[in-house]
Amino acid sequence: MEVKRKFPTWLKVKMPNGENYEHLKNLVQANQLNTVCEDARCPNIGECWDRGTATFMILGDICTRACRYCSVKSGKPVGLDLEEPKRLAETVKTLGLKYAVITSVNRDDLNDGGAFIFASCITQIRKKMPDCKIEVLTPDFEGNIESLRTVINAKPDTFNHNIETVERIFPKIRAKGEYRLSLEVLKNAKTISGSLITKSGIMVGLGESLTEVTQTLKDLRSVDCDLVTIGQYLKPTKKHAKTERWYRPEEFKHMEEIGYDLGFKHVASGPLVRSSYHADQQHEAAQLIRT
Repeated sequence: MEVKRKFPTWLKVKMPNGENYEHLKNLVQANQLNTVCEDARCPNIGECWDRGTATFMILGDICTRACRYCSVKSGKPVGLDLEEPKRLAETVKTLGLKYAVITSVNRDDLNDGGAFIFASCITQIRKKMPDCKIEVLTPDFEGNIESLRTVINAKPDTFNHNIETVERIFPKIRAKGEYRLSLEVLKNAKTISGSLITKSGIMVGLGESLTEVTQTLKDLRSVDCDLVTIGQYLKPTKKHAKTERWYRPEEFKHMEEIGYDLGFKHVASGPLVRSSYHADQQHEAAQLIRT
């Protein structure tokens, strides 16, 4: 059952529509692909799809974990679609994307956590669209560094792993993950490829304090994380974690300033910001700073 609630005025968005939105929706369905835009009920789906951009969710639509903030289905996945990377690459080519974002459900049932499919998606997109930039948003692979190496050796342009929340709240909403393990994933990504742009994301509104958010930003910088997103947590259904408070736009602006002061190359902070929202612009900002 979905939660019916009154949003603050700054959280209201237009209903999805438009020619590009319908075209992308039909294309995704025709190619039997999943998007986190739909499965995670992203509030920006109308804007992003109308711009012709989407975050593709690979490895099926059933997650082996049941995080208390996420609306993606949880359970026991069945099988592995080895043709998915080719279909994804064809869709990226048809859309003419210059920047593609690939994420996945957790697949703890697989020995490599699905790393091979991530790498295959990158390889297939490179074959079809050599100039397309690719961002991957991966799970923690249960700390398996070889799985991480498999993905990074395929040479994504940006590596994203979301820490999601502050250390105190983390075990309450991500029972199968570990705060310090997520930091280790980002640290190891930079160790494997020192030139790799790394990224993470935080939700606010789960009961954290500004001091705790600041500490999480410091923790991310301690592992040389380049980019960060900060957005409002929205409770998707009654069974999910409660939205404890609504942050105002000026508070997001303040957190953005804190992030820049700590040395992030780009900070996207706002009520409707999600980890892949305008991801292409974040990557470009990091590249400009490097040059």
